[in-house]
Amino acid sequence: MGKARIKLIGKSAKEVDEVCQQIKQIAQATGVEISGPIYLPIRRLVITTRKTPCGDGSDTYEHWEMRLHKRVIDIEGDERTLRQIMRVKVPDSLHVKISLH
Repeated sequence: MGKARIKLIGKSAKEVDEVCQQIKQIAQATGVEISGPIYLPIRRLVITTRKTPCGDGSDTYEHWEMRLHKRVIDIEGDERTLRQIMRVKVPDSLHVKISLH
């Protein structure tokens, strides 16, 4: 039995939590040990731009922000469990990293 670390990164916290819940259900159904999901700090990407591109007029700015939500799940599982986890439907906006230890 090996240990796998699954890291989920996405723009929507709801989508990340749904995939975490599916992984958790698979782990409970197969009877493997799971720790997580561990919530990592939210990364905020902020961009401030001027509204007028030419520079004339008053100094007015727009603020744009994107938040990246991250979760980590550690699983003590065999190959069968990991194959089931890899079949989970993942939205296009979600990034998944699986590393084996």
